[in-house]
Amino acid sequence: MHDTESDTFIYQTWPEKFSDMLKEIGVDSESKEIATDEVENDDYYSRYFSQTPRMVTNKGCIEIKNSNIDVVQIIQKG
Repeated sequence: MHDTESDTFIYQTWPEKFSDMLKEIGVDSESKEIATDEVENDDYYSRYFSQTPRMVTNKGCIEIKNSNIDVVQIIQKG
């Protein structure tokens, strides 16, 4: 039996993965490099609520085209 999976592994960042998913549903977007957008310099969550996680990881941004939404930041909390 032959294996149906490809032998090549394509590494993608989180913004590239999300951008590809958005293209599948017809949303034009472009992935951006980590720490290249000003939105990434602000605090992610307010510190006034006890349920707010203290540790977050910036995974990058996606620029949405032809929309009222300019940039979407991808973060991982935990």
